[in-house]
Amino acid sequence: MKTDNRRFEPAETHHENLKDRTKHFALRIIKLHSALPKHGAGYVLGNQILRSGTSPGAQYREAQRAKSDADFISKIETALQELDETIFWLELLGESAIVPPRRLESLHKEAEELVAIFVTIVNNIKRRKRSKSKVTALKESLKEG
Repeated sequence: MKTDNRRFEPAETHHENLKDRTKHFALRIIKLHSALPKHGAGYVLGNQILRSGTSPGAQYREAQRAKSDADFISKIETALQELDETIFWLELLGESAIVPPRRLESLHKEAEELVAIFVTIVNNIKRRKRSKSKVTALKESLKEG
């Protein structure tokens, strides 16, 4: 039986893992860009995916220095938008046969996994904020009563 050892690791380990994953993802995008044709649709799509595919790592790092939950959420949601755009460019590269689709599968899978992780992060923070708001409201109502 396989166990998930990540749940036993300190929170910083999860942060470092995601920091490394987004950086590794960006490096893979750079390598893909370098292998694309330097003319026509390959050139245009390559520049698009280079921009969108390297952005999530930078956005995640910026989020670590956020001044508030709202600022953090904003940066993570920007990373989500860039990942979604990257998935679109990957699909176009494959469906247009500029790159064989099978060569893009693992990159596409990693982008989808990063989307799922970032969505979970945003949802957890929003849930925590709602929960805090309810506790604050309850305390206020008890004071009034």
